[in-house]
Amino acid sequence: MSNSSSIRHFLLLALADTRQLQLLHFCLLLGISLAALLANGRIVSAVACGHHLHTPMFFFLLNLALSDLGSICTTVPKAMHNSLWDTRNISYTGCAAQLFLFLFCISAEFFLLAIMYYDRYVSICKPLHYGTLLGSRACAPMAAAAWAIGFLNALLHTANTFSLPLCHGNALGQFFCDVSPVLKLTCSNSSSLRELGLVAVSACLGLGCFVFIVFSYGQIFRAVLRIPSDQGQHKAFSTCLPHLAVVSLFVSTIWIAYLKPPSISSPSLDLVVSVLYSVVPPALNPLIYSLRNQELKAAVWGLITRCFQKH
Repeated sequence: MSNSSSIRHFLLLALADTRQLQLLHFCLLLGISLAALLANGRIVSAVACGHHLHTPMFFFLLNLALSDLGSICTTVPKAMHNSLWDTRNISYTGCAAQLFLFLFCISAEFFLLAIMYYDRYVSICKPLHYGTLLGSRACAPMAAAAWAIGFLNALLHTANTFSLPLCHGNALGQFFCDVSPVLKLTCSNSSSLRELGLVAVSACLGLGCFVFIVFSYGQIFRAVLRIPSDQGQHKAFSTCLPHLAVVSLFVSTIWIAYLKPPSISSPSLDLVVSVLYSVVPPALNPLIYSLRNQELKAAVWGLITRCFQKH
């Protein structure tokens, strides 16, 4: 038996048992993180430097890229370090900081996604009211509200989780610090009731956002079906369906991670689910949201060209 005052570090879940597999995981994580950093970084640079991209859609896309950068930079570097140096340690304060930053980024990302789909809904279904509903004055407060809600959600979960006494050792069944693995180390089930309440509130907010996203896309699909051209319908569906697929993957894996019953929990399942909501979306989002955007492609190419010309 130990308590939280005597725990100075946690042991994260090892991604592999053999040295060869550890190095393989390091290379895979390095490749994914570099792809995510380059892709999200180019979106941030292109939108920030391209004045013609200073529109609500690209402004929210920039904020989404920042949240993706934050989430992957919070979890993956430590996992890479542990795989490379064959260690599992993370300090108590480092674990708390990692949990807070990760929750901050993914919470903000979820609300930013809801705002982005509202932007698409207004632009397609109510184009005449677009300037009124999503003018330049409305964008910054909406993005700020998403970040503020993410900050408050992360602060409440982190403060409550690390205020609970820990009596079941310091081994976390996860490759990064998350709420659920830390709660499993608490002394009693009753002590985590506050955290379960916070998870329930967060789940309700998330469910509300997801229902709003699905409703928005339902209205968008209705508008798209009125397009007389089959080519126009195909283009719209091929753009919207990947967006909805990525959001569904992100939301479903988070719900599985936080709301699944303990009876179906296993280390392999937890690892796969955590990778799907913490590592995959930051790498996929830039590809999905900028794949068919010619304006963004042109801005990125122009930025690269100017950089080469200067050198």
